Amino acid sequence: MKGWELQRSIGKEYMKILDILGEGLHKLDLQVKIVFEDGAEKAEPTKEELEKARFFVVSKKPNLTKESGTGGWRIDYLAVLSASLAYIISRQSKAARKDVEVLLREKFPKWKVELSLDRFISKGYLSEDKDKVLHVGWRTHAEVDQKTLLSLILSSDTSSLSEKAEEPPSSRHT
Repeated sequence: MKGWELQRSIGKEYMKILDILGEGLHKLDLQVKIVFEDGAEKAEPTKEELEKARFFVVSKKPNLTKESGTGGWRIDYLAVLSASLAYIISRQSKAARKDVEVLLREKFPKWKVELSLDRFISKGYLSEDKDKVLHVGWRTHAEVDQKTLLSLILSSDTSSLSEKAEEPPSSRHT
């Protein structure tokens, strides 16, 4: 919910109520996360910033088990999103859409790249400005642990790939 919606439904003291809620959620390894319009974390947000912010209940720890699954997403769309986010984050959270498309077209067909990027923009995982520059979207700030995403991508074990490349062709087909 947005802050103004919480204020309307709970009252002007909604932040105090969220603090109490947070204490109860803490016992369940959950927390209230506040995502501001610009995606930045703020130590002392203004009343106006809180009214425009989005409030979520999220897990304190990312769920990286096999049981967590893909959340109903196809694995190829998750790959496009992960690659897009990694590229954009590595460019100070903004990148020309054309550059992202060029990167993604190395592994995915043009139609899938365009459809995926448009879908991620409409769902809030990415945002696009008038100059066709992609940014990390509000939903990514809420749902994706960006540090963990980058560390998982950067620390992926490529030793098994290099071992397979060194094997003679006949042993790879067994």
